[in-house]
Amino acid sequence: MKPKQAKPLKNQRANIWKLPKTRLAASLGFVVLIVMATLWLTQANNPGVPADRAGPVAAGKLAGKYPYQVGNPGPGQMAPAIHLMSTAGSDFDLASWRGKTVLLYFQEGITCQACWDQNKDIARSFQEFRALGMATIITITTDPVNLLKERASDARLSTPVLSDPQLTVSTAYHANDYGMMGRSRDGHTFIVVGPDGRIKWRADYGGQPNYTMYVPVANLLADLRQGLHKTH
Repeated sequence: MKPKQAKPLKNQRANIWKLPKTRLAASLGFVVLIVMATLWLTQANNPGVPADRAGPVAAGKLAGKYPYQVGNPGPGQMAPAIHLMSTAGSDFDLASWRGKTVLLYFQEGITCQACWDQNKDIARSFQEFRALGMATIITITTDPVNLLKERASDARLSTPVLSDPQLTVSTAYHANDYGMMGRSRDGHTFIVVGPDGRIKWRADYGGQPNYTMYVPVANLLADLRQGLHKTH
């Protein structure tokens, strides 16, 4: 008995097009569905899209990924006064920013690498915060100003970092109530102070149970956008 010879590949390809039209259409339709589903899953699982460019659906998915508390004073209340020494070499007065919107960032301090990574990532993307109305970001920690100068220089920050060694401001804002170091240091708190001196949004990420010390910028922007929208 002679062994059967394999059909040439050319003939096999040709046979595909000899399928009944209904079966051919169904096969092609199935392939299209698979491709579309793959593209959709790729986009849905891509967290790297900036929140202010992602559109309302994507931004909504980014918001709330990192739970936070809202401490006191909160939205609608007057922001306590801030008079602290800055790494710029002068006394910082929050009242001098009246008429503009300021983002306050209370963080754990010089030993928290994630906190400084947060600073650098915000600085790199600050145009996106500016699009939401932020004029500047002011960082506040409880470390001595001379150590903060070195840390801020290493991080190449151009925005002020304030020293609050007596926890005067940190206590007034209760920013040291939400961290892993007890009340001796701040946690990871963001507060937006509006042009009228009132707090517009607040997020205390550093509290229990997660003690979050870094929030991806896209998620932070999404939370900020959502929070500001609720106050209008």
